[in-house]
Amino acid sequence: MKRFASLFSALDQTTRTTEKVSALADYLAGASDTDRLWTIALMSGRRPKRTVTANRLREWAAEQAGIPLWLFEESYPIVGDLAETIALVLPAPKGSSSRTLTEWVNEIRSLAALEEDGRKTHILNAWDQLDTPERFIFNKIITGGFRIGVSQKLMTRALSQATGIEEPELAHRLMGKWTPDDTTFSDLILAPNPEADLSKPYPFYLAYPLDTAPDDLGDPAAWSAEHKWDGIRGQLVLRGGAHHLWSRGEELMTDRFPEFAMLADFLPPGTVIDGEVLAWKDDRPMPFAALQKRIGRKTVPAKLLKDAPVILRAYDLLEHEGNDIRALPFTHRRAHLDALVAKAPPEAPLRLSPLLEFITWGDLAADRARSREIAAEGVMLKRKDSPYRDGRRKGDWWKWKVDPLVIDAVMIYAQAGHGRRANLFTDFTFAVWDGATLVPFAKAYSGLTDAEFREISAWVRKNTVDRFGPVRSVKAEHVFEIAFEGIAKSPRHKSGVALRFPRMARWRKDKPATEANTLADLKTMLDAYV
Repeated sequence: MKRFASLFSALDQTTRTTEKVSALADYLAGASDTDRLWTIALMSGRRPKRTVTANRLREWAAEQAGIPLWLFEESYPIVGDLAETIALVLPAPKGSSSRTLTEWVNEIRSLAALEEDGRKTHILNAWDQLDTPERFIFNKIITGGFRIGVSQKLMTRALSQATGIEEPELAHRLMGKWTPDDTTFSDLILAPNPEADLSKPYPFYLAYPLDTAPDDLGDPAAWSAEHKWDGIRGQLVLRGGAHHLWSRGEELMTDRFPEFAMLADFLPPGTVIDGEVLAWKDDRPMPFAALQKRIGRKTVPAKLLKDAPVILRAYDLLEHEGNDIRALPFTHRRAHLDALVAKAPPEAPLRLSPLLEFITWGDLAADRARSREIAAEGVMLKRKDSPYRDGRRKGDWWKWKVDPLVIDAVMIYAQAGHGRRANLFTDFTFAVWDGATLVPFAKAYSGLTDAEFREISAWVRKNTVDRFGPVRSVKAEHVFEIAFEGIAKSPRHKSGVALRFPRMARWRKDKPATEANTLADLKTMLDAYV
């Protein structure tokens, strides 16, 4: 645990990628196989389930520190992180421990089988053996909130340095539904069995945003283009007589979309398709809100299957007849995909994402401008000779999204952030006018610079009208331009609308609150784009 805590500190104290990679590679090269496996698991989101509630940890920490609970509660928002607050308020440990990361993780997981008094005893004993950095790690794991400023790509690079295995191969080996309970470091990384997990997807290839016209990309004839659809990016895996659907976030979603089971009747085993899951009716995409109703469901009732049927809009073919074909040029993979999809009957929930015909970049710009008419977000550009790579890489794939919708709104509520932003107000609620009344319609927490967050936070402290727990009601004075990707009806919101990906585009210091947009303006947008 001491080595892992030191690693965490080293990673937390630098923003340089090379330094993070070096620190992680050194750790992975020298750690035991079980600690390496748990390190990879923790850094890729495979955390143990929470075994103790946050309220109990607060109470026990205050008791162990000899302070009233109210003082702990006042300290928490200042620090901004529960695990760190606990680590800081506890008295110095009476002992020390040489237990490994794996041993402490197993200790934490064993608490699930204990009664509350037993859990408390184990946790107080642990706190009394760990120093402050180790306590912080222990608390992070026990609350189920362990996160670290290391991307999957960075971790793969470090693992490559430590093992000598190429990054793309490691990225693929780390995919899937493995846990430290059902594999070993050797089986997962050093000598994987390709038959061990037939559901394993490939790492997703992610496009970089194109912020200007694609004129600098060279000859348009070297590129293919298609619409960028607004759904859930997913991989359909057909192997071993079964089908599996994975989201880009490595979440297995098979049971939420049972329609895709029939594709196993028409597509051969050894097929992996990259595409977009879309709610689809009357031969066009439904609003994302319709698809969202199915995302959080473990089982889907018949009514929802009828109200929001889905298809897979196929983008690419990654595995064909059991062979990994990602190294082939896009045009070759696309030809295989076209032939494969042609075998499926019209009633099958599978459609090609059509390639757009264009000669000049101006032609493509015109297609992009019409995107919202067909419920698309813009266009994707893919170099015709590009392989299917892993992660986000510049050069071969670009996403050229339509300009966001924007509306000017008044900030009416503010809430402090978490972690490093615990001392700043970063989460805001915005409203538009309905006659003389301000109606809240969106929340946003991104888009401002650090300096702007500090400025608006100072203003909030001086202009608070009322408090509702952590939320402050403020004077209706400041106008912000809110950018968003889409708009849909929502009976759950007072405004009657819900926005897709709202964020603060700019602070309109030039505009008084009386000139902000109205609810009627929002509903006009709704009529135009739904």
